[in-house]
Amino acid sequence: SFDYNGTQLVREFVVHPGAVAVVALNEANEILLINQYRHPVREYLWELPAGLLDIPGESKVEAAKRELLEETGFIAQDWAELIEFHTTPGGNSETIAIFLARNLRHQGHDLELEGEEVDMPISWIPLSEALASVLSSDMRSPSAAVGIMAAAHKLGI
Repeated sequence: SFDYNGTQLVREFVVHPGAVAVVALNEANEILLINQYRHPVREYLWELPAGLLDIPGESKVEAAKRELLEETGFIAQDWAELIEFHTTPGGNSETIAIFLARNLRHQGHDLELEGEEVDMPISWIPLSEALASVLSSDMRSPSAAVGIMAAAHKLGI
């Protein structure tokens, strides 16, 4: 319940801690994407490595570094904040900060993954192809769509 122009309104929504996502690009301007099952839409979606801001005191960029390593085994030398957006402002408070990661190296990890993360394939896709896929509505993950368009704009693709 909140006051809006002198009227008390009631709205239900999900309070969300926020999240981060990573546009990881190699020297050939290929983007690292993961294919993850999303039960609410009953589809496998091509997505950016991403995760929740759920560790107290962890900065957004540190969370992005953690998620990139956990979900792909990669680390990056160069990091820059690319864009931030609200995913579904009519129904939840989630804001996602998307980072651009470059100068990548595969380090691997020995983490025990759970749930839908256990068998997520990863793939390198030319950024121009990924952009075309977003613009044709084939790639429909919101963070991937926003991140790919922002990266393509930044790089003049």
